This record gives sequence, C-alpha cells and structure tokens, in this order.
Amino acid sequence: MLESYVTPILLSYVNRYIKNLKPSDLQLSLWGGDVVLSKLELKLDVLEQELKLPFTFLSGHIHELRIHVPWTKLGSEPVVITINTMECILKLKDGIQDDHESCGSNSTNRSTTENTKSSVKPRRIQQAAPTDPDLPPGYVQSLIRRVVNNVNIVINNLILKYVEDDIVLSVNITSAECYTVDELWDRAFMDISAADLVLRKVINFSDCTVCLDKRNASGKIEFYQDPLLYKCSFRTRLHFTYDNLNSKMPSVIKIHTLVESLKLSITDQQLPMFIRIMQLGIALYYGEIGNFKDGETEDPTCHNKDVLGNITGAEDETRIDMQYAAQYKAQELYSQDDEQPQGWVSWAWSFVPAIVSYDDGEEDYLVSDPTSTMHQQRAQTVKDPIISIGFYCTKATVTFKLTEMQAESSYYSPQKVKSREVLCWEQEGTTVEALMMGEPFFDCQIGFVGCRAMCLKGIMGVKDFEENMNRSETEACFFICGENLSTKGLTYLTNSLFDYRSPENNGTCAEFILDAAHHKEIYTEIAGMQRFGAFYMDYLYTVENTIGKGSSNQQDFSIGKSEDLGAVREKSTKHLVIGSLDFRLDSSAVHRILKMIVCALEHEYEPYSRLKPDIKDENETILNPEEVASLEEYIPTRLTSVTLLKCTCTVFMAEFNLLSHLLPVILGEKNSGNFINTTNFQSLRPLPSIQILVDKINLEHSVPMYAEQLVHMVSSLTQPSDNLLHYCYAHCYLKIFGFQAGLTSLDCQGSYCLPVPIIPSFSTALYGKFLKLPACWTKQSQVPITEGIFELPNLTIQATRAQTLLLQAIYQSWSHIGNVSSSAVNEVLINEVFQTVGVKSKNPLPTLEGSIQNVELKYCSTSLVICASGTVGSIKICAKAPGESGKEKLIPLLQGPSDTKGLHSSKWLNESRKPESLLAPDLIAFTVQLPQSMDYCHNSGAALLCSVQGLAVNIDPILYTWLIYQPQKRINRHMQQPMVAVPLVMPVCRRKEDEVSIGSAPLAKQQSYQASEYASSPIKTKTVTESRPLSVPVKSVLNISEGCRSPEERMKEFIGILWNAVKILTLQLEVQSCCVFIPNDSLPSPSTIVSGDIPGTVRSWYHGQTSMPGTLVLCLPQIKIISAGHKYMEPLQEIPFAIPRPIIEEGDAFPWTISVHHFSIYTLLGKQVTLCLVEPIGCTSTLAVTSQKLLATGPDTRHSFVVCLHVDLESLEIKCSNPQVQLLYELTDIMNKVWNKIQKRGNFSLSSPCPETAVGPVPSSPVRSSVGTAPPDTSTCSPSADIGTTTEGDSVQAGDDSPFSDSVTLEQTTSNIGGSSGRVSLWMQWVLPKITIKLFAPDPENKGTEVCMVSELEDLSASIDVQDVYTKVKCKIESFNIDHYKSRQLQNF
Repeated sequence: MLESYVTPILLSYVNRYIKNLKPSDLQLSLWGGDVVLSKLELKLDVLEQELKLPFTFLSGHIHELRIHVPWTKLGSEPVVITINTMECILKLKDGIQDDHESCGSNSTNRSTTENTKSSVKPRRIQQAAPTDPDLPPGYVQSLIRRVVNNVNIVINNLILKYVEDDIVLSVNITSAECYTVDELWDRAFMDISAADLVLRKVINFSDCTVCLDKRNASGKIEFYQDPLLYKCSFRTRLHFTYDNLNSKMPSVIKIHTLVESLKLSITDQQLPMFIRIMQLGIALYYGEIGNFKDGETEDPTCHNKDVLGNITGAEDETRIDMQYAAQYKAQELYSQDDEQPQGWVSWAWSFVPAIVSYDDGEEDYLVSDPTSTMHQQRAQTVKDPIISIGFYCTKATVTFKLTEMQAESSYYSPQKVKSREVLCWEQEGTTVEALMMGEPFFDCQIGFVGCRAMCLKGIMGVKDFEENMNRSETEACFFICGENLSTKGLTYLTNSLFDYRSPENNGTCAEFILDAAHHKEIYTEIAGMQRFGAFYMDYLYTVENTIGKGSSNQQDFSIGKSEDLGAVREKSTKHLVIGSLDFRLDSSAVHRILKMIVCALEHEYEPYSRLKPDIKDENETILNPEEVASLEEYIPTRLTSVTLLKCTCTVFMAEFNLLSHLLPVILGEKNSGNFINTTNFQSLRPLPSIQILVDKINLEHSVPMYAEQLVHMVSSLTQPSDNLLHYCYAHCYLKIFGFQAGLTSLDCQGSYCLPVPIIPSFSTALYGKFLKLPACWTKQSQVPITEGIFELPNLTIQATRAQTLLLQAIYQSWSHIGNVSSSAVNEVLINEVFQTVGVKSKNPLPTLEGSIQNVELKYCSTSLVICASGTVGSIKICAKAPGESGKEKLIPLLQGPSDTKGLHSSKWLNESRKPESLLAPDLIAFTVQLPQSMDYCHNSGAALLCSVQGLAVNIDPILYTWLIYQPQKRINRHMQQPMVAVPLVMPVCRRKEDEVSIGSAPLAKQQSYQASEYASSPIKTKTVTESRPLSVPVKSVLNISEGCRSPEERMKEFIGILWNAVKILTLQLEVQSCCVFIPNDSLPSPSTIVSGDIPGTVRSWYHGQTSMPGTLVLCLPQIKIISAGHKYMEPLQEIPFAIPRPIIEEGDAFPWTISVHHFSIYTLLGKQVTLCLVEPIGCTSTLAVTSQKLLATGPDTRHSFVVCLHVDLESLEIKCSNPQVQLLYELTDIMNKVWNKIQKRGNFSLSSPCPETAVGPVPSSPVRSSVGTAPPDTSTCSPSADIGTTTEGDSVQAGDDSPFSDSVTLEQTTSNIGGSSGRVSLWMQWVLPKITIKLFAPDPENKGTEVCMVSELEDLSASIDVQDVYTKVKCKIESFNIDHYKSRQLQNF
C-alpha cells in the first residue's frame, strides 16, 4: 500500500523532466528498491518553461540516474537519489531585444499563456486525482512526510556551460550532497515534532571549478585560460521553522552558505568577458532582459507580489512549491493533501522576482478551474514566509594576471599561454545577507571586515616586484581598508547559522526586524562599521499599500496608468559606508590599475538593453486635478547614500612613467602597436609624495523610481507644481569635510617623515540636479535641464618656494610622458622641505599663504540659455617670514575687498581709517547668461553683469626672496638629471609613424624625445621634427605643415570668435580702484592692527617712530563699462533672468560707454614725506565697433571691422623730483635683478642632456613663411638633403601651393593674407585739455631752496585713421610753454 503512494510521486518527477521513459519498466525497478537509468535526455522545453528565463538550452543530458528506496527501513533510512554526470549547455535566446520591446503588449502575454496551457493542463488533471475521498490514513501520511524530509540527493560531476558571442563560461562541481542533520548539524534521520518544529539540512559542494574561455569564429577554444575558480569547496546550511505540524509552508526559511577560502584568478583576456557576465547578471536582476511588462522592471523586489502575493488561482500552489522545494533544494519530491508541487526550479527562481512573472492570461485560466476557487479563498489567510539568505566568506583573493603567447619548440605544436600575476586583491570576513518577507519588505546587507590590494611581479617590462628585488610587503601593498580577522573576531558571522551564539544554534527562535523605521534605528552606519570595519552596505526596499492588499494599483502606476496613483508607497534606500582607508598611488600601482582598465576596454560587446529614444507619446491622456493631487501625495524614489570615513591618499613621485602606452587607449585612441621594455627598475629613496587626508566624504543621490512614466505625466501639465518638478530630477549632493593636503617623503626604511602642511583642513559642498528625459520638456523651455551649486566657505594654501618646486617635480614626473627614469630631485631641496625635528635651519625660507573665503557659484542651463552667477567673498595673500628673536613676521601682500575709494590722493594718511567691516560687500559678484544657440539670440541676447570691489596689493621684497630661491646643484646619487622641457615643438607635429617607432624601440634609449628616436635619419639636423626616417613619404611631412597655422591666422580666428560673443552682449562692468604699494624694503604688519590690512599697515609705518622704507603707490583707476541702452542692475541676479532690453540686432550693443576715474601715482618717503608723481586723473570714452562679412576667399567667411574710439581725458599733471627718481631707480633695479635670476633658473631647468633637441625653430625668410598656409616655422619641412634623397619615388608637388615654391613675391603674399583674413579699419581720437609737467631739484647755489621747471601743453587733440590703403595721424596743440621757478627762503615759488 505504501508503494502505491510513494512510487507515483517519484515517477511523476522522473517522467516530467526526462524524455522517452516507459513508466511500467520504471515501476518494476523501483519496487525492487533500486533503479538505474543511463544516458538520459532532459526535456529542455519543460525546463525553459519552468525557468522562464531568457535562456534557451542547447543540450541537456544525464549520464546515469540512480534511485535507492529502502522499502523495509523507510522510517529510519533515507531515500537516496544519485545523479552521475549531468551536463547542460545554455545560451541567450535569439532576438531577445525584440522580445523585450514587445513583451508589454497584451497579445504577447496571451500568446505566451496559450503556449503554457498545454503544460499546465495535464498537471491539473493529475493534481485533481488525489482529491478522492480515499485519502491515506494519518500514520501513512506522517510516514511519507518523514521519508520526504530525509531524502538524500547526491550529484557527481555537474557541468553547466553558458555560451554567448566569443564567451564560454563553464561551471564544474565534482560532487554535491544534500542531507538532513540534527541540532549539532551532524548527519541524522530527523523529523518535525511538536516539541521542535524545525527541520535542518546541509548541502556540501566539493571541488567547484569555474572556467571562462574565449572561442573563435568556428566555436572552438584555441587555448585555455587559467580557471576563474579552481577546486573550491563550500557548505550550505538550511533551517526551516514551522508554525505547527500541519503547516504546509515554513514560517521562517534560512539558507546560509560558508566558504572558507575563495581564490579567483582573472587574466587580461578574461576581464572583458568577466565584466560581460556581470552585466548579464545586472540586466537579469533589473529585468532588462526577459518576458515582463515595461514598468515591472524598475525594482526587482517589487515583483514578489506577482509570484507570492496575488496570483489568485495559483497562489496556494505556488506557496506549496516554495515550501517543499525550499526544503529539498535539489529536486526533492513531496506531495501532500491535494496539491502536487511544481518543483524546486520554480521556487528557486521565485527569489529573483524580476526574472519570473506570471502572465495575466494564466491567472484567468487558473481561476476558471473549479478546484482553484477554494485555494483562492484559503490563500488570503496564508502569510508570507520570512526568508533569510546568507553568503559568508572567511578569506577571498582575486588575482589579476597578464598573459603572453608562448610557442612550442616545433613549428606545428599549438601555442601555449603563459600568465604573469601583477595585481592581487585580498578580502577578509565577507558577508552578503538578504532578508525578505513577501511583497512589503526586502533588505540586503553586504559587508567585509578588511581588504587590501598588492602589486605582484613586474608590469610592462619594469621588474619592480620580482622575487629577487627584496621589496617589503608594505611597499607592495597600495590599498588598505578596515581591520583583519585576528583583531576583529568573527563578527561577520553574527546571527548566521555558522555562529554558535545565534538563536537557531541555541534552540530559540530568531527575531527579525521587518519594519522600515525600526530597521533604520538598529542598522545605522555606526553599527555597520562596528560589525565589519571596511565596508558596509544596507539596501532596503519597502512597499506600503494604503488601500487593501491588492497590488494591481502599483502595477497600474508602473505601466503608466493613472488610477489610484498614490495607493502603493514604494521606497528604496541604499546606504554604503567605507571605513578608514589608505590609498598609495605610486608608479607601480598606477600602471597596474590603468593596465586593468585598458584590458577591460579591449573588447566591446553590444549592450543588453538599448535605451529607448526619449520620444513623447502624443496620444497620452491628460491627468485630471484629482489624479494630480493623488500623484503629489507620494512619489516613489530611490535614495543612495555613500559615506567615506577617514580617507588617506598618497600620490608619490613617478619612479617610472609609461603612461603614453596606456592613456591613449583609455581616451579612445588606438593602441600604438606592441611594446617592449627592458629597463631595470631602481627604487627612488627618499621618495617625495603628496598626502591627502579627508575626514569624511558624503555623497547622496536620489532619483524617481519610475522616471519615464512620471516625466510623461508631469510634462503634459501646463503648470506643474514645484513639488512635482522636484521629483522629475535626479539630485546629487556631495559634501567633503576636513580635506587637507601636505608633502611627505618615504625613506629607505619604509617610514614617512612628518607631513608638511600645504592645504590646511577645509570643507566644501556641491549640489547638482539633472532633468530626466529632457526631450519630453521641449514645450516648457523655462524648465531648467541642469542646475548646480558650489559652496566653499574657506580655502587656504601655504607653501615655501622649495615646497612648490618639489610639487612641480612630482607633477612633472607624471606629466612628462616618455621618461623612463624619474625626474631628479635635489637632495638639498628635500632636506629643505623635510627638516629634521629639533634642528633649526640656518636660513629659514619665507612662506606664502593665500586664502579665499565664501565662494558661492551657481550654474543653470535650460533649452534656451546657459547661465551662471556667483560671489567670491574675499581673497587674502600674505607672507610669513622669520623675524628677530624667533618671532614670525606677517607681511600682507594682497587684500580684497579693501576700501580704496580715498587712496588716490595722499590725504587718507592723515585721516582716521576704519578697519575693514565684516559686512563688507563680496569682492566679486557676477552673473552671465548666454543663448544655447545663435538662432535663439534673436529673442534674447547674452548678458554679463560684474562688480569687483577694491583691492590693495603690496609688492614686498619678501616676494622676490620667495621667487628667487634656488636649491644648490648637489644631486642625490640615485637620481639623474631631469628631462623636462624638450617636447615643446614635438607634440604638435608628432606622427603615427613616429609613435610606432617609439613604441618598438627599447626604452633604455628613449630618454625624453631625443633625436635618436629617428635612427634611420641620415643627417643630424637642428630640430626634432626635421630628422625624420626615410620611409615616411614627403606628403605626410607637407600635411603637418598645413595643420600648423601662423599666429596672425590664429589671431584673426580669435577676433572672429570674440566678435560673435560680443556683438549681442549686454555688458555692465564695475571695477573699483586697485591700489598697489611697492616698497623698497619689507613692510611687516604691526600687531596693533587687523592682520592683512595693507593700507592700515602702510599708515602705521607712515606715522611710526622708525623710518618708513621708500614706497611707490600706484592707484589704478575705477572703471565702469556699460553697453548701449542698458540701465544699471544688481550684478547678482537669480538665474535664469530676463534682460530688460535684450540686444536683438547685431551691433546694437555698441557704443560702449567707458568711464575711468581716479588714476594717480605718488611716493611715500621717510619722515612723513609724501610726493605726488601723477595727480589724480580720469577719462570718459566711447567705443563703437561695426562689422560686415566679406566674401569668403578661404574655406570660411571673414569679417571686416570698423573700430571707433573717442577718449575725453581730464587734465594731466606730472611732478617729479630727485628722491622720486632715486626710488624709482632702486625699485627698477631690484625688479631687474630678480627677473634676471628667474630667467637664469628657467634656462637651467629647461636644459636638456641632448642639446640639439632643445634648439627652437629656426626663423626662415619672410617670403617662404607667409606663402599659402605654411607656418613661419618651415624648418619642419626643411628642403634638406633628407627630402632630396627620397627613394620611394614620391614627387614633390610643384606650383604656388607648395611650401617649397620660392617664386612668390612679397606683394602677392601680403595681399593674399589681407584678402583671406579680413580687414580692420581703425579711427581713434583723444582730447586732452591740459598737460602740466613739473620737475623739482635742490638749488645748488642756495642750500635749502629748490628750483622748478614747469612745462604746459594746452588743448591737445590727436586722431589716428587706419584704413586698408592709408594711415593718417593728426595731432593738434593749442599752446606750449616752459617756465622756470626758484623758491625764496621760507616762501613758496
């Protein structure tokens, strides 16, 4: 009797999945206790229908299937099902993109349903059969349950293969065994009892190997790569808790997997394929592939409702599937009551709800079944199980390898691949946990305790970490984050089935937090960091249904319908926290990381999901006010938050630099051929570096969950509310706290010296928002497409000259690509920057410190305009110099804003001066607005509003001391001379042929861009580009010269661009006076006044006891420029803004009115002496510009300009005396000496080990330089013997177009330039009422008296008229006289 119940269950499964079986034969074998089936073919169509994946099975077979049933001991021994060698090959379905695009239609759903009916119906008949009144007695039913609960499944040699394009992914598991265990997780024959409503199982996987290989066009794998994963074993524990003995469904399901050691290996050829497989997983997860409706693809977890919640007819059946299939994960068998489960496959995939979905048509069909109404009613009372899935890994290692082909000794033998490890990532204590309960709750947490990345062996021929290098592990390790397990403990296993302290391992029920608010209170960032330490991610998705439990409302929203929009409230939040990390970017690490990126980009695959064009549906319905109100109540969003805590990044000076072979590939250019390098690596010590520390970085990103549907709805409204518009954007917030940078140095022992601060700690914030689907908003041009706000409260930079030279050396070591050996660093320079603690320097260097405060910038773009506005609160620069008795002197050099209104005359020195107010206006305030396209400028022109407050500048001699610092020439013995400025001519005219020749040349010979790169050149010539290999055709040389244009041509082009920008510009510019003090000795700021106030410092010195150094005061004028017809506006406007009188016609912006006031020069000498040099003067001028287009003589049109400038000057008075001349001479002499020193140092630093290459372009004759489009530097196409001896037979083109044609006259040349470049007509007029020049000198005859010579010119007017054919200058002076005066004793002149 028992056989009559057990046998059909087993046979139904075997018959369902396996082809061509005779049930009668099987039945006889099974009753004998053992059945052995060989060479079985799987029913692939059944598997595909059950999986409902976008995969199709190419083949599937089982070598041997054994079923052992101990009929005599069924109550104490398990049924054993053994599968020996099972192999399946899968591929993506053909035309998956087309299926995806059409699967949202009802017709497709119906046709899919029709196809599935055939497989559903027979099962329904079978399921109805056991509903007979002759049910088995209770003890038989309980015995069947015991049998099923203890089935053992063994699979030996499971092979799964997936093929796509040139990818072959194969998974091979040597053995997998599933069995029932007791509370100590030991193998046992167990059953659920009233005292212990728990069932435990274990699945052991042995020797799992994953291979990823590339096949050729014929489908064969030419050579095999190293396996991704080799012989990895892991174990899974399953724990089921039931509410009572008769429960069909476990109330709690826990499935946890532990891997002790996971060693992954990825070669450069596998990396693009590995990324492709990951993209496939993401596409499947988010539903970008497969059969489901459009809106259902947004969040994977929201589709639990489709599988678990509301499949009315099939719901009970689905739940039973989940119950038994969850218990018997590998095809275990069970039938209870009147339902036969669908199998473990459908259960397993129900956990990826974005993949599986039941169609509406199937629901209708199942409801029509008479037996299903009962299940439908009962389904309402069955609650969703709590499912916990966990993956735990003690130690994971990922090794990145580079491969190279190696041919065998014989010619015909196949090639072998030799791999070389270059990079390794180690991770400890990894946890991935997911917790879900049906539709309303899903949570995933990922974390790890610690990780690090290390350099291995050599990269690109540089043997930096070979075994014989004896480099320490700390040098090899370039990324460290978190802690290690030895100090942290087993926190990553907390509450898992592998944790002996977990409730399940102590006989109690676990408690789960299934409420979003409570979850956020418990699982905070701090709690995550305490458990893990390196990385923690919490992804929470919740659904709250405000009316009933049906989920049709949510579906309606997701597919764009408007009924009950606010009924289902979904929310998705992701919180990522990264613990304290240390990132060291040296040459070894940078080259390895970039090499990985290059390898990843080497193969491009078609994307799985193509973005649909943003085309608005013209037939969509307009929402009524009730629907709009409902929509405003709640809009589902996704929120992502990323937090970095305590980040340290160190950028070292490059010890070797081969980026020229990596960056072009990353930037999208083609690779420059094979690359061979034979350089020996020598580590540089001490190695200077820039160290950046950040206390915290926080990035928040929010985006609407159903952006496409929402945007279509809101953009159709005539006046959407601000709230609705807010949700149509993706919002991004970036906040950086405690950013600081300094210089440090790594010594031979591997320890750092104390960091020298360059940028003290500061914080900043950035906000941006981006409109989703901008193409839908064309009718609403005022809606901003992008907006951005940047805030910087305070930024300070401080450095000595030695520190800036070291920073420059670090920058040059990375920027001058091609240098194999590192740039030299002077030992004195390093000693100067990193001084020994406790040792005082003989000559401490002055430090420059600059700070900028309260910077706020805003950016906005609409479909019509781009605009920006901003303010800069203040800028201050000062010098800190060592003073007497060890005190530091503070010398202010620049201060803005500063009240400079009264500084144009010397009266302010004797008046009281208020300190700078904290409420002073911002130094700079501006607003700029530009039309997006020139078509739109006819409706609204461009505008620039700007105001700049007063500036005070002190050009102190301390600045010269800072500038002329030069380290001594003593060079560290490990380091060579820097090779810096050679590629001045080279990059412009560099050819592809040259790149190939450089790439293939041994790098030892490649020091900078030396002439030796072109070894085939027969002649040693003056410039790099002259010396070219004979194999390069002459035409290629000629093309280079055509690409380089003369400065005159460039200037003409620049004028054309400038004119296009200016002709429609509404301009309002207001610049307050800038006062420049030039003393001939230092002016430190006294402690009595506000530090940094330059006029206050000068005033206190002027009235001070000690003698004031001679100071020249240059008061630059206050400038106002306003375009025609414009009325004054506030310079800071809300953007975008409307211009009151937009300039529509070209040229309406002119004339500009320019007013300049309060320009003066005076000198301050000791003993409170003030002598004026130029009395305050100003002028008012008018500038008009008109233009007309000339007929195009070249490829593009040129403009002809007429410029008119009229200037009305105020009276000019100049006074000069001996002390002033002497002061001017001293100041000029100081500046001249400083300039000469800087020039000398510049020449030294630009010197090169190869003198020929440093020679600049040789000037050639004026005729040749101006012919056609040839540049002045025709040495690049020098008609040397090099060209005269071409052997390929390339003929040199003759005629006027050729740069080598000397038969063109100078007149032809000049007219050619004039005709092609456009003409400028200029008319300028000056009017000056009076010039007075007074020269003072002491009277040599009478001491104490002065003589004065006065010259006066009255009513000056001058005009210049420059036309194409003439230039006319007019000058008119009404009167001119010179007088001589002598002062009497104690009287004036």
